Amino acid sequence: MTTRYPRPLRPGDRIGVTSPSSGVAGKMRARLDLAVRDLEERGYEVVVGRCMDGSTHLSAPAAERAAELTGMLTDPTIRAVVPPWGGETAIDLLPLLDFEAIRRAEPTWVVGYSDMSTIITPLTLLTGVATVHGNNLMDTPYRTPGGLRSWLDIVAAPQGEPFAQTPPGRYRSARWDDWVGHPEIRDLTLDAEGTWTRLDGDGDGDVEVEGRLIGGCIETVGHLAGTPYLDVSRFAGDEPLLVYVEACEDNAFTICRHLHGLRLAGFFDRAAAVLVGRTHAPDSPTLTQHEAVLDALGPLGVPIVADVECGHVAPYLPLVNGARGRVVHTAARSEIVQTLD
Repeated sequence: MTTRYPRPLRPGDRIGVTSPSSGVAGKMRARLDLAVRDLEERGYEVVVGRCMDGSTHLSAPAAERAAELTGMLTDPTIRAVVPPWGGETAIDLLPLLDFEAIRRAEPTWVVGYSDMSTIITPLTLLTGVATVHGNNLMDTPYRTPGGLRSWLDIVAAPQGEPFAQTPPGRYRSARWDDWVGHPEIRDLTLDAEGTWTRLDGDGDGDVEVEGRLIGGCIETVGHLAGTPYLDVSRFAGDEPLLVYVEACEDNAFTICRHLHGLRLAGFFDRAAAVLVGRTHAPDSPTLTQHEAVLDALGPLGVPIVADVECGHVAPYLPLVNGARGRVVHTAARSEIVQTLD
């Protein structure tokens, strides 16, 4: 399938904010307001939708969330859609979204990670429209560490121009910052050292591989295995894929089962390499998170590079579903180059 890229975002464009999964509780509104102001100060007009309630795990009934998201993605005046964050059960939107109307409309950038993988990965697979797995809106005020790019940099980048990202060598050991007590925080606390790790049998060998990017959060896309919403065969065609996965919070036993299921359903059939996000998810008594990945994906016989900054552990390395990617991992350097073509 040919990837279709939304046009680069420009000052004056409208950005839609909606919560396809979890909304924003009152105690978090100050952080949301800061993020919206940051977009406006960059010259964008921000349209905040009605589906934003944070009193439960859902911002609104499923039909309302689906209608608002479909409406924003088919509104020619809205050029990007970004949620405040992920959530838990965005899976209930999939049968309610009008994928055909979205496919016919002019492509719109959709950004997010975590439970947003439940939306953006099928969106790219079913319509061919590129989506960005990266920062959510609430992460936007953070200053971007050297070597990485923010989602705003990427959606404004010229189509066809390659851009590289490299691991900064540091990450955040704590799970989350205190946005209630310090909603204005802009500096990521990167207090631990670490870079990419090769897991497969040739752990000391160099990796240089190319393919189309596709992937998402294991705990959410794992439940789509075997459904029409996660069929990569038509999307891949004859091209190799760079498949990325990341664990949010499930223990290693559960992650292992999810990855086995995804492999058995064919999600990795066209993988030329697998990228695995760094995680704070717990090990199990006799199985680590790294061992869980190897147990499930080692039989693929492709390079497996772990501790990539593409998950729930800050900082964030955005990846464009559908983009052409090249991954290099050697003793001297690690980088991923993406090209929107």
